Amino acid sequence: MVDFFKFMLSLLKEPAIMVGLIAFIGLVVQKSDISTILKGTIKTVMGYLILGFGAGALIGALNNFSTIFTEAFGVSGVIPNNEAIVAIAQEAFGYEMALIMFFSFIVNIILARITPLKYIFLTGHHTMFMSMLVAVILSTAGIKGTILVALGSIIVGSLMVIMPAIAQKYTVKVMGTDQLAMGHFSTLSYVVSGYVGSKFGDTSKSTEDINVPKSLMFLRDTPVAIATTMILFFLLASVFAGSEFVESISGGQNWLVFTFMQSLIFAGGVYIVLQGVKMFIAEIVPAFKGISDKLVPGAKPALDCPMVFPMAPNAVLIGFLSSFAAGLLVMSIQGMMGWTVIVAGVVPHFFVGGASGVYGNAMGGLRGAILGSFTQGICISILPMLLLPVLGGLGLEATTFSDFDFGVVGLFLGWIVS
Repeated sequence: MVDFFKFMLSLLKEPAIMVGLIAFIGLVVQKSDISTILKGTIKTVMGYLILGFGAGALIGALNNFSTIFTEAFGVSGVIPNNEAIVAIAQEAFGYEMALIMFFSFIVNIILARITPLKYIFLTGHHTMFMSMLVAVILSTAGIKGTILVALGSIIVGSLMVIMPAIAQKYTVKVMGTDQLAMGHFSTLSYVVSGYVGSKFGDTSKSTEDINVPKSLMFLRDTPVAIATTMILFFLLASVFAGSEFVESISGGQNWLVFTFMQSLIFAGGVYIVLQGVKMFIAEIVPAFKGISDKLVPGAKPALDCPMVFPMAPNAVLIGFLSSFAAGLLVMSIQGMMGWTVIVAGVVPHFFVGGASGVYGNAMGGLRGAILGSFTQGICISILPMLLLPVLGGLGLEATTFSDFDFGVVGLFLGWIVS
């Protein structure tokens, strides 16, 4: 019997098994057929494992880039990427993250049931990211075990109803309905962009009144955009570091070939991680959506940021370019000041900057889209730098959390537990 319990404990300490169990319970509660239960459980576990496979490629490319960047400019360069930092942290905190994620869904449902905040947060990967952030920060304060999971679940579950409510005034303006909400933990980016747009914009001229060059449409293909941007950054850093230095860490491979391949490996790693997250979330979210529909009448689904993209497609591209320009500006300032440089990453600036452009346009037209997304672009370039010391050992890695809410929540939570 003792051996049996040891065996069960060893299974539950495996994060992939744990998230599979979460999917299994959710599907059983909904009285799904055996085929659906098996498929959902297995695909959840596979998705989590695929996430880990992509992490290996990401870590290797990030380490090489950080080494070259430091040699080239004499400063440390950090790429903000939620998938990368979670993939790196899952080995140490994956079990706690899985439990917090599971119970935060329950807290979300309870709060939506008993409070006026009728929002069900359905962007599962951001729930996973926030659960990891909270687990890491609480653990740095020496909080462990049941207390860590309980506190983490309450914090994350509360954020899952509070954040959509904060942005709802602007989301209604964007979507034209009160029946949908923003379920993405860069809520404060959209609030800032909407506010700046409303104060300094001009609604008489919308972003949709202009034509976007077809030559820039490739930026909407995320893997291509990531690969292109990383090639530029890697190439720039390699040129300044010198071909001899690059070839000294490449095992003798030509520096240009090494630079090109590492950029594509990074983009491929991100793509693999994204696919793993998609498979993982595709099974987790339906398991809880059915439960929430039964338990919270009148609930409003809080969805991922791309839900706003069709509302103003031009604003998405304008918001991305404006946000990315802000990131490059902050990069140069950080370099000149000798601070840790937060590399302007395509993923946060495209998704968050693009959605911020839509919010800015809704509240202030073309000018609102440009100014709103630029302002939040500055914020998501500074906050990750401030967050690094709060992450403890993870702050030594060449990546960090990228979105606005992670920075604010992480800094606030870090200040409390300190």
